[in-house]
Amino acid sequence: MGVDKSFLRWGKESLLDHALRLAASVTQDVRIVGEANKFVNCAQPVIEDVYRQRGPLGGIHAALRNTPSDLNLMLAVDMPLIKPEFLGYLSALARETKATVIVPSVGGGFQPLCAIYRRIFGDVAERSLRAGKNKIDALFAKTITRIVTEEELVAAGFSSEMFRNLNTPEDFQSVRSSCDLGLSP
Repeated sequence: MGVDKSFLRWGKESLLDHALRLAASVTQDVRIVGEANKFVNCAQPVIEDVYRQRGPLGGIHAALRNTPSDLNLMLAVDMPLIKPEFLGYLSALARETKATVIVPSVGGGFQPLCAIYRRIFGDVAERSLRAGKNKIDALFAKTITRIVTEEELVAAGFSSEMFRNLNTPEDFQSVRSSCDLGLSP
């Protein structure tokens, strides 16, 4: 992207503020995983990775090591099309199952950064990180995982388009121009 995605403007707020507001629609305990000095002006607590430079699995591990909650939503800052109603749907599925991970799968791939993890997944992540393995998807076969299929999502009234993430300036402009962000007078 060339710049920190967290602080890109999404309508009248930053992508970070947007993600925090989304997360707050399903839980009161919202935290940021990242470098504390980068988020010094944020009101939420910031959790730093124990295993630095290990990608998303390092962040998931850190979050799960620092939570009192059994069920924990992980939500990437770069998926601004996620709707609060979908997070409520995902949370309801998580409460109905004993699965360790509740993860959507669309377009042939998992969405591990818009998923719910039980705190115990922190142990699975720890073993993987200690072994030098950083891939999240590979761990789903090692624990009880509830995969939310694309067909289920569509049947529940959700579009797989909500998982479009912003990895390049072109992605950002394309998604932003396709949305009404309330910028018009």
